[in-house]
Amino acid sequence: MYLIHAHLKGPTGAVLTDQTAELIHAWALSQEQVEHVTAHPGAVPHPIVGVYVLADSLHQAEERVAAVCRRALRQEPSLSTWTLVRAEAPLLAPLVHGPLGPPENPSMGSDLRGK
Repeated sequence: MYLIHAHLKGPTGAVLTDQTAELIHAWALSQEQVEHVTAHPGAVPHPIVGVYVLADSLHQAEERVAAVCRRALRQEPSLSTWTLVRAEAPLLAPLVHGPLGPPENPSMGSDLRGK
């Protein structure tokens, strides 16, 4: 399962809601294997719809989400003023050891506050 963020641009003042997420989910075809859709209206610079989708690869997941969003924006009258900017997996930094995580070993009792 992949989490894909669909970045949407709407008219000035338009807001994504949970209903928007439900509408987009409703336009998914069964073979696209969309499991869950959620709205993140405060994302910057564009609101985001988070889509959990089953796929064999990241590329396939991104393509499926883009297709679902384009279909919903094209077919759903209440979404006709929105456009899809991009659909991609979010970049997440691990919260564990490694070059993007904290230098301390969490099992050593550090509270990461520099004490």
